Order: sequence, then structure tokens, then C-alpha cells
Amino acid sequence: MPAELHDTPAAWPVTATATPFTGNKTSVRTDEVRMPDGAVVRRDYQVHPGSVAVLALDDRDRVAVIRQYRHPVRHRLWEIPAGLLDVPGENPLHAARRELYEEAHIQAEDWRVLTDVFTTPGGCDEAVRVFLARELSVVEGDRYEVSEEEADLEHAWVPLDELIGAVLAGELQNTCLVVGVLALHAARTADGPGALRPADAPWPARPFES
Repeated sequence: MPAELHDTPAAWPVTATATPFTGNKTSVRTDEVRMPDGAVVRRDYQVHPGSVAVLALDDRDRVAVIRQYRHPVRHRLWEIPAGLLDVPGENPLHAARRELYEEAHIQAEDWRVLTDVFTTPGGCDEAVRVFLARELSVVEGDRYEVSEEEADLEHAWVPLDELIGAVLAGELQNTCLVVGVLALHAARTADGPGALRPADAPWPARPFES
């Protein structure tokens, strides 16, 4: 086993950089990176603001899921509520509460950090914090006005065990859903959800103010 089983920050020298494309929420960057052997190579990657996702678990052991069309992969995917960190330095818990309200019209009293992931570290700098939300209730008042892909959202409550089975069968492929349900299963077989990190745990990949 490695002496230090944790990811560590590192930054190899960048001799030149450019941004050949800037989109609405993300951009593409090209860096000339000096390798340990002295060679300089080009690395193209997507620059992403970061995201949060919420595995909302009710008292019947069901998870709030949505189904949404995702054009890049040409699929309608079952997912858990998620969204971008729209403001630099935004508190991820605040963003998670917002996304749970906007996409599922739910609020939660108990929040924990389930896991943190880099979704595609070879081609994108996106970092996602996945929360576990419990003690749920329906938000009173008008629902959030939706448009575009979100106008076609389908909502459901699915038992956690069914989601785990579908993930392992290859029937569900959304990153945050897959990571979330398997992480919760792992937490339950270890010290339990109560041992998970608090909702305001530090997140070096996307530092934030409390």
C-alpha cells in the first residue's frame, strides 16, 4: 500500500497557454506543458466552474431522481439533482440547496459530504462535490420556472437498492448518480452515514467561503 494514499496538488511548468474557445459556461484551453523528461507537449482541456450534486434520501430509503436529455451523449439519463457553481468561490452547500429546490422542489435538514470527484481529469478540470441530503420535505410555494432541456424533466423516487442494482447492471451511467449511490452503499457498510464529512468540509479543488 502507498505510504500516502491521497491525491496531492502538483503543477508541471506551462510554457504557453491559449483559450481557442469560450462558451456560455465553459471554455477550452490549450497549454504547452513541460514533461519531466524535458519534452514540451500540448494539452487541450475543458475549463469548468465546478458542480454540485445531491443524493436526496427519504425515510423510506428512496432517492429523488430526474431523467433529462443530454445532447452530447444522445441519451435521456436518470440523474440526481445537480448544477454548476455559477459564482466563483460560491459555497457548495448553498449551491446544492438551490439545485435541490430548483430541480426537485425539496429541502433537507441534514446534509453531509458524500464524496468529491474529478469527473474527467484527462480532459476537463471539472470537480464535483456530491452531497447526501436527508430529513426531506417538500418546499412550499411556486415551483421554479424551467426551460429548454429542463422543461422535459421526469421525476421519480426509486429505492436505493434498485439504483445500486441498475448501476452494476450497466443500466444507469450518469457519473454523479453512479458515484453517489455506490458511495452511500460503501458508507453504510463502513461506519455509517453519520461518519461522513460535514457539509462544510474543506474542498481544495474548489475553495469557498463559509
